[in-house]
Amino acid sequence: MLRRSATEVQVGTDPRWAVRLTDLPPSDTDLLVDPVVAGLLSQAHLTQDDDEPVLRGPSAVDAQVWSLLRPAADGPSVVAAREERVVAVLGLGPTGLGIAVGLAAAGVGTVLLDDEAAVRPVDVGPTGYSWTDVGASRASVAARRLRDVAPGVSTEPVRSPDVVVLVETDVADPLRGPALVAAGTVHLSVVVREADVVVGPLVVPGRGPCLRCLDLRRTDADPAWPSLLDQLGRSDPAVEAAATAVVASGLGTAAVLAHLDGAGGRPPGTVFEVSAPGAVPRERAWAVHPDCGCTALPAVP
Repeated sequence: MLRRSATEVQVGTDPRWAVRLTDLPPSDTDLLVDPVVAGLLSQAHLTQDDDEPVLRGPSAVDAQVWSLLRPAADGPSVVAAREERVVAVLGLGPTGLGIAVGLAAAGVGTVLLDDEAAVRPVDVGPTGYSWTDVGASRASVAARRLRDVAPGVSTEPVRSPDVVVLVETDVADPLRGPALVAAGTVHLSVVVREADVVVGPLVVPGRGPCLRCLDLRRTDADPAWPSLLDQLGRSDPAVEAAATAVVASGLGTAAVLAHLDGAGGRPPGTVFEVSAPGAVPRERAWAVHPDCGCTALPAVP
């Protein structure tokens, strides 16, 4: 569901938060660190003691790894900065839940959750849902899971998100991506299909291809793609294999953290296709489509 006004774009069903067209926070993209490395950093919240972050639990490892990767050896400060970040996750099937839990555990201070569906028996698995959750609201269960791993995490909107994660079935909604580009909001597409999950691209408006570029490329290859897109957009929620959900949620978490931490990450237009049964990611690159015009917009810092 998508609603727009002159000043904001709301993507999802929760009326309490929306993507503002202005006042988005800047991000540092000077460093180039592989997002898989960033995403493998272990996870927990930080607390602040005077001017020096105090690490508790596995977050000490997080900061140690970042200190090895950065010339200034300021890993604790990098991880502490995540507490001020806001990420929205729309779509809380097994992959979406895994991403949300991963971000909370990694120290992201606010994780907004959006999914009106109930937990299904097929959702139960290693990314977080249990049998006792079946029939309950995905969003409410996800909020509990986040607090289990990060008691200080907030799921209440405080401002527009720094990144929106769109977890969708079969195809990406053709309306959501352009709306987020117009709002200047960074977003990660995750598409769960019958036998695989596609993670990416991470769209930074004004830099690299957007989701509309991908649809235009597909239309060039197959003129029937717009009709197929409309049919697939009405599909039922996907059934997700456990192995692909685990790998895809890790890749999604890694991509978002790399952006939030200013690590640069993979080149624009990069996607990972995680296929069953092996769940070995296959990397693919997409290019800007000349008819889209998305790169004519001012680039997000």
